[in-house]
Amino acid sequence: MNGILHHIEIYVSNLQQSIQFWQWLLTEKLGYSVYQQWEHGISFKLAETYLVFVQTEDNHKDTIFHRKNTGLNHLAFHCESREFIDSLTSELLERNIPLLYQDQHPFAGGDDYYAVFFEDPDRIKVEIVVT
Repeated sequence: MNGILHHIEIYVSNLQQSIQFWQWLLTEKLGYSVYQQWEHGISFKLAETYLVFVQTEDNHKDTIFHRKNTGLNHLAFHCESREFIDSLTSELLERNIPLLYQDQHPFAGGDDYYAVFFEDPDRIKVEIVVT
């Protein structure tokens, strides 16, 4: 089908930390499965879309990612219920993953927008929203 997202590839500063974070979130919580894995990367697939995480080469580590610079700001994922958001929020806090906009949680996106916002190990913002 035209226009469906095929994949997103993200370079990360510490592949092992990113695998630990993303594998838990994507496989245990959002229904992805490990698609490919190699020495310097891993990908996770759901339906026809996959996410790729690759270790940044040492000679490119001098620039630190910040979501407010030009480029990627965040990744947002659908979920099916407010209960899922509430359960995930508890697990994030148990894993010492700080919430963004905690003072407005779970309505940081607006009065009719139920979501949780947090960051991966490289401070890429992640959003899970009930639709």
